Amino acid sequence: MTEHAHSSSHGHEHHQGEHGHGGVGKYIAVFFALCVLTGISFGVGNWHALRVSSPGTMWAIMMAVSCCKALLVILFFMHILWEANWKYVLTVPASLMSIFLVLMLVPDIGRRTLKYSADRWLYAPKPVPAAAAPHEPGSPSAHEHDHAADSRDKDSHDKAPANGKPAEGKHGGHE
Repeated sequence: MTEHAHSSSHGHEHHQGEHGHGGVGKYIAVFFALCVLTGISFGVGNWHALRVSSPGTMWAIMMAVSCCKALLVILFFMHILWEANWKYVLTVPASLMSIFLVLMLVPDIGRRTLKYSADRWLYAPKPVPAAAAPHEPGSPSAHEHDHAADSRDKDSHDKAPANGKPAEGKHGGHE
C-alpha cells in the first residue's frame, strides 16, 4: 500500500511541477518575440521610402517576418515542439505537396493567355500594364482618369448624329 501511495504522489508532483514544456517563462519570451516581430512588420509596411522604391523587398521582408511569427505560434502555442516524431509524417508530405502545387500552377497562370481563342478574348479582362505606378498624393488617380475618359465619351455620345435624332446615352436610355 505504501508503494501505491508513493507512485501516485510521484505522478501528482510531476504534473504540478514542470510539465515538459519549459514553463511560463518560455511562453512569455515567445509572446515578447511575437510583439517585436509584429513591430518590425508594421515598421517595414509603413516605411514610405521602401514602399515606393522597392515594394518587392518590402513584401519579402513582411512575408519572412510573418513566417517566423507563424513558426513560433505553431511550435510553442500549438505544442508541436514537444510532440513525438509522428509530426513529420504529417507535415513533410503536406509541405511537399504545397510546394509542388505552387511550382505547377505558377507557370500555368503566367502562360494562360497564350492559347486564348478569339471568343475567349472578348470576355477576358484587359491586361494591366506592368509599369502602373501606385497612387501618389496630389496626382490624379486611375479612378479620376476613368471619369475624365467617361466624360469625353459622354460628350461625343450626346451630340446629335447626322440623321437629326438625339443620341441615346451610354445605358440605352435618356440620362
